[in-house]
Amino acid sequence: MLSRRGTLGDVDDSGEQHEQRYQAVLSRDVRFDGWFVTAVHTTGIYCRPSCPAITPKRRNVSFFPTAAAAQQQGFRACKRCRPDASPGSPEWNVRTDVVARSMRLIADGVIDRDGVAGLAQRLGYSERHLNRLVSAELGAGPLAIARARRAQTARLLIETTTLSMTEIAFAAGFTSVRQFNDTVREVFALSPSDLRAGKRTRAATGTVPTGGAISLRLAVRQPFHAPSLFGFLSTRSVPGVEHGDIDTYTRAMRLPHGAGVVTLTAPTAAEPTTVGCTLWLEAVADLQAAVQRCRRLLDLDADPVAVDAHLAADPLLAPLVAQRAGLRSPGAVDGGELLVRAIIGQQVSVAGARTVTARLVERWGEPLVVPTSGVAGLHRLFPSAHTLATIDPSELPMPAARARSLIYACAAVADGSLTIDAGVDRAELAEQLVAIPGIGPWTAQYVAMRALGDPDVFMPTDVGVRNALRALGTATTRPNELVERSRTWSPWRSYAQHHLWCSLTPPRRNPT
Repeated sequence: MLSRRGTLGDVDDSGEQHEQRYQAVLSRDVRFDGWFVTAVHTTGIYCRPSCPAITPKRRNVSFFPTAAAAQQQGFRACKRCRPDASPGSPEWNVRTDVVARSMRLIADGVIDRDGVAGLAQRLGYSERHLNRLVSAELGAGPLAIARARRAQTARLLIETTTLSMTEIAFAAGFTSVRQFNDTVREVFALSPSDLRAGKRTRAATGTVPTGGAISLRLAVRQPFHAPSLFGFLSTRSVPGVEHGDIDTYTRAMRLPHGAGVVTLTAPTAAEPTTVGCTLWLEAVADLQAAVQRCRRLLDLDADPVAVDAHLAADPLLAPLVAQRAGLRSPGAVDGGELLVRAIIGQQVSVAGARTVTARLVERWGEPLVVPTSGVAGLHRLFPSAHTLATIDPSELPMPAARARSLIYACAAVADGSLTIDAGVDRAELAEQLVAIPGIGPWTAQYVAMRALGDPDVFMPTDVGVRNALRALGTATTRPNELVERSRTWSPWRSYAQHHLWCSLTPPRRNPT
């Protein structure tokens, strides 16, 4: 089997890399979808590696790391394999450099909201230097990558809603209807009207349910152990804000332009490679940000084959990986919220933290005003950092020292001195967090694992981790020795940790 990470990106496209990617196309291996696109010179289209069409000759193809790079060279998206609907590249989850951080922020819609200047400012670079860095590696600059994502969002809205084309144009991030029309024609070789006219005859990405919702399917690489993922989220669900079981998860969330509610459902026998996603949005312009945050929450862009193969090489973890092939490391939809929950969860049980958090939500959470208010008992948004920063610590239902730590951290988030999102530098954030009185390594590590999506976090002082390792026969549970023991699991220690946590409860069957 080809190595998707490293081997496919470390050599020049004219040599070994080109041959390896061509072999991936010959095999039509869906696991490579999202890693690169295949541009066919004789047809002028670009495809995902698993495209079912007749494989073109080797000399007639080029490979690009992004759809934006292919589009800049004049190629349009294949109508058959829909490369725009592929899972994202797992590479951006693993890497911590500025290009990876840029890609995570672009996916969240930062350029649509703040422009390339806003993206550059967030990363601490000049626009010119950031463009140079991104273009040199990806073959397209930040603006071109954002434009490709706008086209994907526009297609979703065209095919899954009854919004007018003008509404879709601005909701997808375009600055004019003309720009919207030109981009859609260029990328898909169809006008927006043609896309909408054909949505009933194509395998559409989603449907339009009642109540003004947008329903779509989120692509996911296999294997995918849904019960452990949905079980993790449901066990920690806070009444009023979220609700879940082993097949479904519903929650309210803050988005850049307003509130939203999402219901996520596990893959089914009929749709084994996608997660159902139904969104109710106060502002449809938040669609791209909402989808990307849901993808990060469920870790849908992970490479489960690579993770499982690496961890299964350790005899200690091999039985756990066999029980839960495709286990994911759950993320978060809001970094500030996750920090609050991590502080509350210090040195208390999951059930205890859930109870305390529910009290905060009921007293200080904002009323939820969207079409789905009341669904699954949802009626609140999680309290904002601005709100929590103004509370008297004595009013919080927790020890005084922890309450002061929570207020201090929320004040830092509220005034912008502490940023917690997918584009932040992980090492710098860890230093900032442990500098806050009352926040130690456990909290910083938990935030890195979930809010930043860091795949290589290990928490040696966690009670669950130590109990699991003791039950598996580990000779010692001393933190320093456990850290040393975990080094062989790198760069996937977050997944190893979730396997250890899951081992404390009976395995749940994966229906897919």
